[in-house]
Amino acid sequence: MEFRDYEEFWPFYLTQHRKRATRRWHFVGTSFVFLFVIIAIATRNAWWLLGAPIAAYALAWFSHFFIEGNKPATFGHPFGSLRADFRMYRLMLTGQLGRELERLGISEE
Repeated sequence: MEFRDYEEFWPFYLTQHRKRATRRWHFVGTSFVFLFVIIAIATRNAWWLLGAPIAAYALAWFSHFFIEGNKPATFGHPFGSLRADFRMYRLMLTGQLGRELERLGISEE
């Protein structure tokens, strides 16, 4: 699919994450990104930075293939997906994702 801009992509991204378990796996994976960056800074060992995307994508892709039952949006839209993942993370962290899903008319499964 093609999108004119990120704001057009965002609702599509959320439709690819209808199941709560999928979103939770994404949240854990994104949390690992922050953890690995902190460890890299604290230990002054940049090798930890390699683990950040590996952990995040492994958990996210696992959730798409085995829970959501779809292909990760990252495959077709890598930069939009990365941005959307951090946005979804922030909304989950602040308890606002439910309102956003409702605003966009996206039902949870």
